Amino acid sequence: MGLSDPYHNLLELIASAADVCLKPWLHAVVMVDGLEDIGSLNEEKVSSLDLSVRIESRDSQGNRQPDRDLELEIYQSGNDVSLMLSWASFPDSPLLWQGQYPVWMDASNGKRCDAPTDGTELESLARRLRALIEPLS
Repeated sequence: MGLSDPYHNLLELIASAADVCLKPWLHAVVMVDGLEDIGSLNEEKVSSLDLSVRIESRDSQGNRQPDRDLELEIYQSGNDVSLMLSWASFPDSPLLWQGQYPVWMDASNGKRCDAPTDGTELESLARRLRALIEPLS
């Protein structure tokens, strides 16, 4: 399996997806844990895709909006890619697990719960990210 150029820019792809799904905010992505050199993805790294990033938000003037930051975990689960999205500044807010379908979970106990009012945006982002990342698995 050879990788095309877009996968060498995974962090940029994540930021672009956030820009599209979470308008009007602008986004940058910072590695928290995982692939050390995202610019040199190779087949071995792709087969064990597992990383954590922070999606940082800014308003249209470029001012940081840390209350809008998200934590994103991407990991291989069997033959599928799974994602966990959560609000970085609100650790008690529900978490979104996105595999084949979205599941909202209570952050304190991991049990299913109802989607929050802004859940549709995050579900859209999770679906878009999974579609971008799945070809890497």
